[in-house]
Amino acid sequence: MRYLTVWAFLIAATALEAGGDAIVRRGLFQRVGLGRIGLLLPGAALLFAYGVMLNLAPQPFERVVGLYIATLFVTWQIVSRVAFGTTPSPPILIGGALIVTGGLIVTFWQDFY
Repeated sequence: MRYLTVWAFLIAATALEAGGDAIVRRGLFQRVGLGRIGLLLPGAALLFAYGVMLNLAPQPFERVVGLYIATLFVTWQIVSRVAFGTTPSPPILIGGALIVTGGLIVTFWQDFY
């Protein structure tokens, strides 16, 4: 149950970070003037909220970060597909599998060792 709570915080944090990053990217590269500011400000708010959410996860920071990076990789691929229409290439998928594996090892090693 503890890991489900932690994972809920991490999914929320990754959604906020990936969404905030996507909005900032659109503001920087696809808008000018007030349209740019209109995207950069909400993007910044989402990025701030991600930092708060990540630090509220009920787990020691050094263990949360491993699972967070793994969750972030998966979430960012979903956001990248939806927001920018990109599909991950085989090197990204292979590297991502290593990222996810590493995140799981960092988070769960102590529970099984």
